[in-house]
Amino acid sequence: MKHTLKTTFAILATAACWALTTPASAQELKPMRGADVAAPDQAPDAKEYLGGKPGGQRKIARTFKDQPPVIPHAIENFDEISLEENQCLSCHGAETYKKKKAPKIGDSHFLDRDGKKLEEAAARRHNCVQCHVPQVDAPPLVDNSFKGDVADAKPAGKTAAKKKN
Repeated sequence: MKHTLKTTFAILATAACWALTTPASAQELKPMRGADVAAPDQAPDAKEYLGGKPGGQRKIARTFKDQPPVIPHAIENFDEISLEENQCLSCHGAETYKKKKAPKIGDSHFLDRDGKKLEEAAARRHNCVQCHVPQVDAPPLVDNSFKGDVADAKPAGKTAAKKKN
């Protein structure tokens, strides 16, 4: 008997809640983002990449320790990175960087997943733009109060001088 009474009470309470909330849900809901969810987003304007021809500008300082360096030159006219070709390595590869006066890819790029040193760059590091990005002069999309720990970061261009000493 008590079980039946509890079940009846639960059904009545659910019906009462449903009856009281129906008028509120009958109103048109306004999405939090302010636009119709089904409406396509307006694409932002294309931004110009900073830097021009490779080698024509200074390196960009890093904002935190172990940050991958950003690409300080334009890359629009570079070929797509594929399994067969990576145009970045034609200047930054271990065999060519001195002749091209370009920074060599990092030593970490010559380690496999187990930490063993390889003769050539590891395959998992072949897609450079996975971590390294070109700079764009664009306002932030959202407010950001991030302050990099520049004091601990390696200043651009000074790491090679430290290694030689």
